[in-house]
Amino acid sequence: MTPTPAAYLNSLSIAAARAALGRCCGARHWVDGMLAARPFASDADLLAAAERVWWGLGRADWLEALAAHPRIGARAEAMTDWARREQAGANGAAEATLAALAQGNRTYEERFGHVFLICATGRTADEMLDALRARLTNDPATELRVAAEEHAKITRLRLDRLVVS
Repeated sequence: MTPTPAAYLNSLSIAAARAALGRCCGARHWVDGMLAARPFASDADLLAAAERVWWGLGRADWLEALAAHPRIGARAEAMTDWARREQAGANGAAEATLAALAQGNRTYEERFGHVFLICATGRTADEMLDALRARLTNDPATELRVAAEEHAKITRLRLDRLVVS
């Protein structure tokens, strides 16, 4: 029987748990906070801790986590297996859409100073492009908060995938 994510993380050594959690979120302080929250009583406890720790972090930690993500629409070889699956909606997208995503990523990074992040699971390339364009109108503080919300969604999905990857 496959263990639950909480049981799996509880069973790992500190070093192995650090590596597993680091695959879910690239912010070192988040990983430290999650290690300190072990053992997890349930998956719900795990996810609640992930949210609590994430929203207790500051701007520098969020930027560190964002920096660990590839650009939306990046070449597949530049991504982890998880990122490739998460961005599967960009596979087979029209060249014009991919070119617009690449340009949009550059514009976004120039404006906000960090990678455009969206929970891409289940979204098409066109949907991601529309979201990127809409978010370019945000002010930097609002956009960092939106990116942090998207990151929290990605982290929840990755925590759920820990035992099947």
